[in-house]
Amino acid sequence: MLVTGMRVTGDWISSEPLQRLLRCLTAGGHVALLVGGCVRNDLLGQPVADIDIATDALPLRVVELASGAGFRTVPTGIDHGTVTVIADGEPHEVTTFRRDVETDGRRAVVAFTEEVTEDAARRDFTMNALYADAEGNILDPIGGVADLRARRVRFVGEPEARIREDYLRILRFFRFHAWYGDPAEGPDPDALAACAALSAGLEPLSKERIGHEMRRLLAAPDPTPALAAMQASGVLARVLPGADTRMIGPLVHVEDGLPPVWLRRLAALGGTSPDAALRLSRDETRRLAQMTEFTGSDDGPEVLGYRIGADAGRDVLLLRAAMSGQPLPEAWQHGLARGATARFPVTSADLRPAFSGPALGQRLHALEERWIASGFRLSREQLLA
Repeated sequence: MLVTGMRVTGDWISSEPLQRLLRCLTAGGHVALLVGGCVRNDLLGQPVADIDIATDALPLRVVELASGAGFRTVPTGIDHGTVTVIADGEPHEVTTFRRDVETDGRRAVVAFTEEVTEDAARRDFTMNALYADAEGNILDPIGGVADLRARRVRFVGEPEARIREDYLRILRFFRFHAWYGDPAEGPDPDALAACAALSAGLEPLSKERIGHEMRRLLAAPDPTPALAAMQASGVLARVLPGADTRMIGPLVHVEDGLPPVWLRRLAALGGTSPDAALRLSRDETRRLAQMTEFTGSDDGPEVLGYRIGADAGRDVLLLRAAMSGQPLPEAWQHGLARGATARFPVTSADLRPAFSGPALGQRLHALEERWIASGFRLSREQLLA
């Protein structure tokens, strides 16, 4: 189970508060192992965010030991074995080794265990079932290292069994393939077949959970292969009816290193009522509708910058370029910035009392359109002359 020649080496593992937390558990006679995303990302050379710890100590014992060592504890999910320990202001989830007793496709009933192999067997993917001790030595109970090296996202055990425990794992499979999989090799065929066969299990899940996964998938550097596999397997139609992946590849190409924006990629996917399907917020719904509206307009960079701002204007120009196959306009970023800082020089006070009521609004709008058409060059005096 111990992997030789492979260690966690990031600076994060040497953090004094983290090491002190691990020591307080091991000094109490228990196993304390780093697990999941922190180990996976470190081995892949990617940033480590959340640090999770697995232990054979029962939750109340974790609270006792951590509190005795001066840490603040929060019983986040104590019935399911998880205690959040605040170490130097940073939260760390400490979870007792578990095995599933009963599942219904959305949640599980768990029992605590002292065996790390049982804890590993209930995890979703082999690359998430990697553990490390305080010195960074890797423990691999079920062969996750080989899959990680091959950038192969593979379910632990039988894919259908893992999915039936929580159908959201279907979307997690595609998200993990987008972030960590080898696009040249494609998704694991057994996993893909299981996702397709069980995709109906996604329908009872809350739209919030589905939307959360889709946001994270669309934010991957290049989600094109994963989304194509989702569409081919019928999974995409389950969560976002009417969506089409044809514009995603061209969009990623024209983004050319710009920061990914998941909502822009969602606009490229299209679909019927994505606001309801993914439970978008009011602001997200407004921004998505704005992208759709202005992508169909002929406003140039400066006008877009003025009307909707530089960031939203950038999204529109990228979507247009992806859909048309044409290059982005020359100096488009400068144009957006210029438009975003332009200020219409006429106010309603300048038109009173000659205009009032609806006529005032109409006159103000007409002057603004004239000013925009001039490239923002006409002065207040010229407009009012």
